[in-house]
Amino acid sequence: MRWEFKINNPYESRRAEGERIRREYPDRCAVIVERAPNSRIADLPSKKYLVPNDLTVGQFYFLIRKRIQLRPEDALFFFVNNVGQFYFLIRKRIQLRPEDALFFFVNNTIPSTSITMGELYQQHADEDKFLYVAYSDESVYG
Repeated sequence: MRWEFKINNPYESRRAEGERIRREYPDRCAVIVERAPNSRIADLPSKKYLVPNDLTVGQFYFLIRKRIQLRPEDALFFFVNNVGQFYFLIRKRIQLRPEDALFFFVNNTIPSTSITMGELYQQHADEDKFLYVAYSDESVYG
């Protein structure tokens, strides 16, 4: 996936910002959340999130679903490149209802909702020190 954040910000500045965040906030991870190509879901109001390491993927799901206001019958998929408090944060940001489905994919697998964002970050953070997450209303990657 082509990440807008990477296109609009040179690697050196992303890396410097990522390292600064890790120094200043060692108990948090920097996460970029963008809409996947061909997705019909609305954009999030913000793409950058500073997430507590102990936030769970389940909490992150909840936050995103709430922020994008999906209907109960709509599924939501997440793709994490290179995951419950963070779930709560993302559901809230995209305004999903509690009954709406939401899925995260980390390197083509669905992480346990009980795993923390800190663990996910340690396993899949990009070289620029950000964790990249894409969301979609359907599985656009097959």
